[in-house]
Amino acid sequence: MARTIVPIGPYHPLQEEPEFFTLTVDGERVIDIDVRVGWNHRGIEKLSERKTFDQSTFVIERICGICSTSHPFAYTRAVEDIISMEVPERAKFIRTIIAEGERIHSHLLWLGLAGHFLGYNTVYMWAWKLREEILDVMEILSGNRNNYAMFKPGGVRRDIKPEDIPGVVKKLDSIVPTMEMLRKAISDDPVLHARTKGIGILTREEAINFSALGPTSRASGIARDVRKDTSYGAYDRLDWEMIVTENGDVFDKVLVRVLEILEAIKIMRWCLMHLPKGEIDAKIKDIPPGEGIGHVEAPRGETFHYVRSDGTNRPIRHKVRAPTFMNLPTYKATVVGETIADTTIILAAIDPCYCCTERMAVRNTKGKKLYNGQDLIGLSQKKTEEIKNKMGVK
Repeated sequence: MARTIVPIGPYHPLQEEPEFFTLTVDGERVIDIDVRVGWNHRGIEKLSERKTFDQSTFVIERICGICSTSHPFAYTRAVEDIISMEVPERAKFIRTIIAEGERIHSHLLWLGLAGHFLGYNTVYMWAWKLREEILDVMEILSGNRNNYAMFKPGGVRRDIKPEDIPGVVKKLDSIVPTMEMLRKAISDDPVLHARTKGIGILTREEAINFSALGPTSRASGIARDVRKDTSYGAYDRLDWEMIVTENGDVFDKVLVRVLEILEAIKIMRWCLMHLPKGEIDAKIKDIPPGEGIGHVEAPRGETFHYVRSDGTNRPIRHKVRAPTFMNLPTYKATVVGETIADTTIILAAIDPCYCCTERMAVRNTKGKKLYNGQDLIGLSQKKTEEIKNKMGVK
């Protein structure tokens, strides 16, 4: 049978953001894949270098709406690493509460979309109904359903009111029975098993070779989690379970996230019930020269930030590495040999976030910069005008 090229993207209903995957297929079987990234050019790292350390926190939150806590969490830890300081205990607990709320929100969003992609819209509707509950919780705690704006170098911006805690705990408890129902439905449903078990297997060896992160690696039997390995926040104050499975297929990636939601509820509940008294902000005034790193366990895996200071009020270098940057290459190991019908759910199984991953780069030739910031803005404006003229827009 002749080989055929099947393009997915750069605009596709599965992908919330533009990326381009070219499948080479023999009949219905995938025999090769080419991944082309670079369709989003956002320049977040460069923007951060033009803001003060405090202002950069708001820029970093907007790397991704779903990861709007993970990135500022890692960034503030990097800034605090420059100073070699610890934030107040109450701030650690509040940071942990917000981070786990984001994990629940992110996993439920993914679970609903996964059900939708599989044609299992009952899972989609139940998961997104529950997602509304956790978004309500986050609105009570932070004032926002997304982009919570809680983090700052040295602590958090807003406290949690004691009178809000009973209502939040009650809401969290109300989620558990429905999550247990979903867990049992996913564990027992033969149709879901047929579409996910033994599909898109990432072996333990391949996960190690690709340096896979988060649920993508833990579903392949790798017990790696920043919250356990290099504990931060309040994670070392309570007993919670790292979810690890062995099969590495799509089903295990679903199961890991479902069980992590239940663990995240447990962590949030404990932190709320044991929230210590005290300050929430160390009130940092000056950042000395130096460099720092911060990493946290985002819903998709380890998020890493590097920040360098020259002693002024702005970072002179800011580098971000999101988990999708490491997990996306595993697609080639998991999709080759599978059918076309399964390619989309195999890709979705890593929970890709391309806006977290994409970067804007400035090329150098013999030490000479080809484009500066204004040049890049000018190129973007020129391209916009070309598109408008082509479409006849005035």
